[in-house]
Amino acid sequence: MARLCAREGERILMAAFGGSQDVRVKGRGNVVTAADLASEQAIHEILAAEYPDHSVLSEETSASVEGEGWMWVVDPLDGTHNFARGIPFFCINIALCYREEPLLGLTFEPVRGEEFWAHKGEGAFVNGERIEVSQVESVGASLLAVGLGYDDRRAGRLLALLHELWPGMQSIRITGSAALGLAYAACGRFDLFVHHVLFPWDSAAGILLVREAGGAISDRDGGPVSIRSEGAIAGAPGAHADFLRLAAGRPWR
Repeated sequence: MARLCAREGERILMAAFGGSQDVRVKGRGNVVTAADLASEQAIHEILAAEYPDHSVLSEETSASVEGEGWMWVVDPLDGTHNFARGIPFFCINIALCYREEPLLGLTFEPVRGEEFWAHKGEGAFVNGERIEVSQVESVGASLLAVGLGYDDRRAGRLLALLHELWPGMQSIRITGSAALGLAYAACGRFDLFVHHVLFPWDSAAGILLVREAGGAISDRDGGPVSIRSEGAIAGAPGAHADFLRLAAGRPWR
């Protein structure tokens, strides 16, 4: 069912991608497009027809839903700013949770046709091929990716930390899509992904992907992560531990 939802979202998004976008500004750097809303509505309709007793938590139309039982967590378009600018780095993010614990996660990148998939206890995959996180042991050896989110104070502190650490890593990327940042950490394309300001629809699928790929993922303080955590540090276990060591005592949060 998650795949059916993703394919319907793909149909809507790719029909609109690259053309003139109907864009509404929600805040500085935070936009929503007509394609977001159409994708979300289509996914809601599929889930409501198949699972009428399940709740749905999604970014644009049902962002305050609580998950006491079965709950789908949906981002119909993660990386909206990229999408609106014609940058081909965005995705559809879907997770099925029980009591807010992700049991199934799918991150689908429609431009390249890449499906990142995880089922609790069964591993993580990209287009059917099993994936694992990087085995890099340190930040110094890492390709580090970050997301800045919409909290300027926290973003500034993260940038200040990166300035302090630079050039103590191989390179830095800013993705514009938290969901793809987590998916890329799960498959080892990024050794480490750090994001200060996440929402459940950004992180639910990625939490499971990273765990099932053998990675380390915590909240931004190094504690247990959940779909309600405000941020995340994810990727290679060694690099994750080293990042926490380097960040300790610095006012970056």
